[in-house]
Amino acid sequence: MEFEEARPFMEKNHWGVVTTFQPDGAAHSSIIVCGAYQDQAAFVVVRGWSVKLRNLRRDPRCTVLAVSKDWCSSVSVEGEARLHDYTNTNSEEVRVMFREVYRACGDKDHSDWKEYDQAMVTQRAVIVLVRPVWVYGRLT
Repeated sequence: MEFEEARPFMEKNHWGVVTTFQPDGAAHSSIIVCGAYQDQAAFVVVRGWSVKLRNLRRDPRCTVLAVSKDWCSSVSVEGEARLHDYTNTNSEEVRVMFREVYRACGDKDHSDWKEYDQAMVTQRAVIVLVRPVWVYGRLT
């Protein structure tokens, strides 16, 4: 399956799981909200000190699994994560990206964008974009 086939599903189904790799090679899975953004799977790590983020900084390989609310359909996107935050991306560019990824991973706008912007800074949040290498799933 190509990402373009998975995109409509990921635009409507935002519940997901990301799997990263621990230093010993064991899998580490976390529940996330996810979406499609610029031809990639996307999610935001809102705590900049999380295990999944430490894992991705060390080894960018990961899988994002997006599931339907009834758990009958799913799409998996395997690839390498690219991380964007206020330490490695222009501040205005990353502020806009946070808002765009928020919209891509949900169905509505935030009620207070200034509050959201500040929370992303305070929490050292990170945008994770996964460039698809392998895409597969069951779309019904």
